[in-house]
Amino acid sequence: MSTIPPSAQSDQTDRDALAHQADCAAQADQADRTARAAQADRTAQIAVTDRAARPVASAPDEVLLRLEQIGIVPVIVVDDPAHAGDLADALVSGGLPVAEVTLRTAAGMQTLRRMCARGDVLVGAGTVLTAEHVDMVVDAGASFVVSPGFSLDVIERCRHHNVAVIPGIATATELQAAVVAGLGHVKFFPAGKMGGRPMIEALAGPFPDVRFMPSGGVSAANVADYLASPAIFAAGGSWMATQSLIATGQFDEIARLSREASAIVALTAGARQ
Repeated sequence: MSTIPPSAQSDQTDRDALAHQADCAAQADQADRTARAAQADRTAQIAVTDRAARPVASAPDEVLLRLEQIGIVPVIVVDDPAHAGDLADALVSGGLPVAEVTLRTAAGMQTLRRMCARGDVLVGAGTVLTAEHVDMVVDAGASFVVSPGFSLDVIERCRHHNVAVIPGIATATELQAAVVAGLGHVKFFPAGKMGGRPMIEALAGPFPDVRFMPSGGVSAANVADYLASPAIFAAGGSWMATQSLIATGQFDEIARLSREASAIVALTAGARQ
């Protein structure tokens, strides 16, 4: 039997060792590529999830459109946040799944937070006076911000948060400032004291691209007249959910009045298109 020379055995051993090292290196490289691919997938998924969690750029426009579709925005003053759930139930039952929860009372912020958490009511914050207020109500979940007057600080902070803002105006000077600031929707306040629908339509003459939401003095008796104007996209009022009705727990009555208000919107739908 022939024998393999020691030198040949050594060469074969070296070749086997090199092949093994090459295999190990290839396996390590493949594992590294697999790990990098997995990390890239995770990074992409995180990016997609992050984008989905952020409000889209059109969110404020969508909110304003929804307000126009609902037509009447209940302006809410609450003394006890424990009423938030029953109040929201009554509004939804009455066909007005929207609320402008004002910060006029100490209970306003907690009520806002509780109503936002439900998910079945379009909730905004009213009586928002400062940029700090904007931060607070956005943190609570508000979808839109309404202020009694015109404040660039409030407007800019709302833009920072990508939330719809409806500032209050009462004069042509304030309206022009809103237009210069790039706004197309404003609150006319206090509507009853400042000339009502005739004044809104007079202001709309030189500012035809602006839409108005009258608030203050709007009632079941005059809301149909307001909504019949093409210059008006919605009306704010509290008659269907007054502070007294809420405080005394008359939620069936709130639901009934909300149904009546919703019916008025339906009757004026043709004029508003």
